Amino acid sequence: MRRDSFGSRFGALVAMAGSAVGLGNLWRFPYLVGENGGAAFIIIYILLSFLICLPIFISEFVIGRRSQKNAFAAFRDLSGGSAWRFVGLFTVIVPLIVLSYYSVIGGWSVEYLFKSLSFSFTENASQGAFHTMFSDFVSSTWAPLAGHTLFLLATAMIVIVGIKDGIEKFSKVMMPMLFFMVIAIAIYALTLPGAKAGVDYLFNPDFSKITGKACATALGQAFFSLSLGFGTIMTYASYVNKKENILTQSTATAVSDLMFALIAGVAIMPAVFAFGLNPQSGPGLVFETLPFVFGQMPAGGLIAIIFFVALLVAALTSSISMMEVAVAYLVEEKKFSRLWACITLFAGCWIVGALCSLSFGPLSHIKIDGGSIFDFFDNLSSNILMTLGSLLTVLFVGWKLKKTDIYDEFTNGGTLPLNVRIFGVLWVLIRYVAPVAIIFIFVYGLI
Repeated sequence: MRRDSFGSRFGALVAMAGSAVGLGNLWRFPYLVGENGGAAFIIIYILLSFLICLPIFISEFVIGRRSQKNAFAAFRDLSGGSAWRFVGLFTVIVPLIVLSYYSVIGGWSVEYLFKSLSFSFTENASQGAFHTMFSDFVSSTWAPLAGHTLFLLATAMIVIVGIKDGIEKFSKVMMPMLFFMVIAIAIYALTLPGAKAGVDYLFNPDFSKITGKACATALGQAFFSLSLGFGTIMTYASYVNKKENILTQSTATAVSDLMFALIAGVAIMPAVFAFGLNPQSGPGLVFETLPFVFGQMPAGGLIAIIFFVALLVAALTSSISMMEVAVAYLVEEKKFSRLWACITLFAGCWIVGALCSLSFGPLSHIKIDGGSIFDFFDNLSSNILMTLGSLLTVLFVGWKLKKTDIYDEFTNGGTLPLNVRIFGVLWVLIRYVAPVAIIFIFVYGLI
């Protein structure tokens, strides 16, 4: 049977950008900026994204397109059937772990979209009332489970349709719409009285804020945002035409991801400062602080709807890439139909996600290493599994694969002059610099 693939260069680009652009940009990036000193953190984030994370991204791209197979088969075949094949299995399992708890947060965005559609964010409510609204919601039983189920079901339904007719078509429509919506919110936020303080916070650097912790956090966020270390880029790259330029596609994806994160910051921080709120609100920034802001804004009800639609779309463009990694494995290696692969993965992720969701309420008494079930999976994937997956990937490309094969794939057989000129620098970054940086963030995260 002929393997499905992306139908166009633009389709591949928006799908990869969609995998990268997600809750990491709209939910995670703004509050990390707030917690780590604003503009100085952004500068470090940009440098690490291009010096460290882009070479890792290219490494995953090379593996996927070179093999034209799922992540497991890619490592198995490119390594000659050696023990490296187990790294491929690792990269199939990790995105399922991430998707299980990610879909819980996706379910929160579903709930808050419904709340915005019913104009629940009123100007008469205090900030404390929105904190209570969020905590009451996540600690309840059925409403978060319903959101988790709807979000995961939407993910599976898109993936069932396939690469060209499902993931690509969804990304082609939703990614431009997503950028448009967030840009519109950013423009509106800049018109608010007092918004300049938020802009200054984002773009006037205070280098005294740069610490080892800030650097490790910035690198970890770049990993999370670009979907590194868990097979999504590898899988999508396996559907990309051999004629495409890996450097162009990879750089465009990284730039899109970065621009979206910055636009999200501009959409959120000026509004936060305009109403005198704390930019260091942590994970509650989107679900507690912003609803209060929307309640104070002129036309805030409409802005809230646009924002939570954007949040849901961003979450879905990433979740479909996570599910596709394991779907490709089950279809190609275990001969599942795409339908039954999605049903099986939906069931498994739903069960784990349900435990994560209930860990804020009925299962809150269960602690793993001092944290909830949700915290355990979040920390395990973000601080250990994704980092380990990225390290194994660059070691595989830099030390196991033949340099001539990497050169051939990256330069399309030596036909791309720019790629040929910069290959030496890229090789040093992949072989030496990226592994050291990954080990740094891994060790720093443990101490």
